[in-house]
Amino acid sequence: MPLSGFGRAVQSAIFREGVFGRRPAVPTDGTRLEDAARRAMSRKGFAYVAGSAGSEATARANLAAFDRWRVVPRMLVDTSERDTGVTLFGRHHQSPLIAAPVGVLSMAHSEADLAAARGAREQGVTHVISTQASVPMEQIARELAGSGHWYQLYWSSDDELFESLVRRAEACGSETIVVTLDTAYLAWRPRDLDLGHLPFARGEGIAQYTSDPVFQRLVAERVVAAGEQPRPRPRPTPAGVGTLLSMSRNHPGNTRANLASPVPRAAVETFLDVFPRPTLTWDDLPRLRALTSLPIVLKGVLHPDDARRAIDAGVDGVYVSNHGGRQVDRSVAALEALPAVVEAVRSREASVRVIFDSGIRCGADVFVALCLGADVVGVGRPLAYGLSLAGSAGVSEVLRNLRAEVDLMMALTGCTSLSDLTEDRLVQVGGPSA
Repeated sequence: MPLSGFGRAVQSAIFREGVFGRRPAVPTDGTRLEDAARRAMSRKGFAYVAGSAGSEATARANLAAFDRWRVVPRMLVDTSERDTGVTLFGRHHQSPLIAAPVGVLSMAHSEADLAAARGAREQGVTHVISTQASVPMEQIARELAGSGHWYQLYWSSDDELFESLVRRAEACGSETIVVTLDTAYLAWRPRDLDLGHLPFARGEGIAQYTSDPVFQRLVAERVVAAGEQPRPRPRPTPAGVGTLLSMSRNHPGNTRANLASPVPRAAVETFLDVFPRPTLTWDDLPRLRALTSLPIVLKGVLHPDDARRAIDAGVDGVYVSNHGGRQVDRSVAALEALPAVVEAVRSREASVRVIFDSGIRCGADVFVALCLGADVVGVGRPLAYGLSLAGSAGVSEVLRNLRAEVDLMMALTGCTSLSDLTEDRLVQVGGPSA
């Protein structure tokens, strides 16, 4: 359905509000979101969201990769009617955006994933629920009210837990399973390390686990085993008391009761045991395929040979991403990897869809990624920043602004639908990053 004039309508609404002295809740220039969020978030929260692996060269490369592309507008095209819609895995999306999975959103706002889901729903953007969410997936799904969502899966080292998470995702209406491949271990992240801070060790971002019946059984078994093997109790410190309080607040149930219970601590220890699966290989994918009939997307693909293997494994989508630079320092920028992956996919199986994220900060970035072959584009950190600034309204405004900017970019470059966004709309300046 054409959405002609969306960009102009958003501009007009902002200017009308400005007449009465009201300004947008978040910066309309997406490149300024991070600085604004830095002032709004706690030091530890901002470090976790904004931080990347090692020297953070990959995060910088993600941004620099967009600077090497220039858009070439075409003239004398009737753009009075424009359609920014795309159909993906059986659902029509009004815009080529998805709300990429972001963990531990409680560090950005008290309403966490619920507020993020409301903001995405308001803009008709598919929300991808994270395994590391601060709220159980069933509650997030209810907040989305049938507007459509995907589930991002971290493949646990415990087989029963892995299966339980997938079944719960299906039961709460997830339409696609997105398997993140690049996090067998947490990377060396100096911002978090310098603060000695890992949110999961404080019970944050593990709500999918503590709400899971299989995980609850594993925790109960650990508590029983620990009771049979008494261990010395370290002398409490202020930091230790704070961590215990955080575990108790973030664990289901009454905080006061949790403080007197060994369960919250056992839950954190169990999570740290079962989260990674470094043994995951291509040979494991048939198990997921046999477990669910939902479309399967593999996230973290950067090499064309991996894209081909993914297609041979029968997946429905390939997600080009380097985790926003959070996992491998000095990795290839995701945008640099995109054209070769697209070529590998299109030459092997045209029906397989290509999703992209990492480095998106403005509508022009979305435009470039679409021209280079992405079917849809994920928005990650900007949503967390908008959430920190204005809750669900901040998330909605970030997505609204991106939608509006893409629409106006199309109008001003002679494009009337996403099919017009092809590589010949761009020219490249400079070579790949060193």
